[in-house]
Amino acid sequence: MDDRLGIGSRWQALILLVALGVLTIPIIIGYLWIVISTFSQRTYGLVPVDASGQPGGLTLRNWSFLWTDPNIWKVSLNSLILASGLTIGVVLVSSLAGYALSRISFPGRRIFLGTTLVLHAFPSITLLIAIFFVLRWISGIPVLGRGIPLIGGFGYNTLGGVILVMVALQLPLGIWLMKGFFDQISWDIERAALIDGCSRLRTWWQIILPQIRPGIAALSIFSFISGWNEFLIPYTYITDSQNSTIAAYLNSLLGDTAPVNYSQVAAVGLFQLIPVILFFIFTQEYLLSIFAGGTKGGT
Repeated sequence: MDDRLGIGSRWQALILLVALGVLTIPIIIGYLWIVISTFSQRTYGLVPVDASGQPGGLTLRNWSFLWTDPNIWKVSLNSLILASGLTIGVVLVSSLAGYALSRISFPGRRIFLGTTLVLHAFPSITLLIAIFFVLRWISGIPVLGRGIPLIGGFGYNTLGGVILVMVALQLPLGIWLMKGFFDQISWDIERAALIDGCSRLRTWWQIILPQIRPGIAALSIFSFISGWNEFLIPYTYITDSQNSTIAAYLNSLLGDTAPVNYSQVAAVGLFQLIPVILFFIFTQEYLLSIFAGGTKGGT
């Protein structure tokens, strides 16, 4: 009987692997086409061809924007600043708010939780006009609106303004995610720290945060990817090309009248994907540990 159960489970695992492989084939082919297209003049399916349609036509011309267009490095830096600022802001505020909502009972706690959930239901496009007036008002504030190095400020047509808007839009999800991780942490270690005279802030920083590193990694990845790939908000609130992001730069290659070089578009898209892949590689250990039993001391 045990042998039959073992054979049956192996067949089930094999069927699941085959089904997973079949479902991922279109995705693999899509990414393979992108890579091949970036080094080809044209492609016929997955086969690179030259101008006459013969196999071949491999070229680095599609990657020439890296050394002929210095603006690509400026918009890449802007995207990195945007993604990093969004990640830091969302993780910091969400972890503080999530800890307070999970551990501290205060008046209006349930109402606050319900309100954040409702706010997450609003798509950002419905708030574009209202956000525009808020950013214009912030622009009139000395130094805060305009005049902060690196991000420009927190007003209209600044990287800081876009970061501020995106942090606000990402916080409802981040707070609920962090609260869920804090809820799974045992009270025992925290009570011991508080009894020994540790403050709430020090307990949060030194005792609780190290136990929810998978949650921080997950929220960091989601926030970084969201900031790096965001198009609508930077495109709406940044009019200066010097403050633009790589997503807006990619959109500028898709002209309405001029012919589109889709191989170059694929090259820029692949270039945009590289930092996301690197970021995921260095954080996947913490992210995958979510599925490996959670955190130490969890209940």
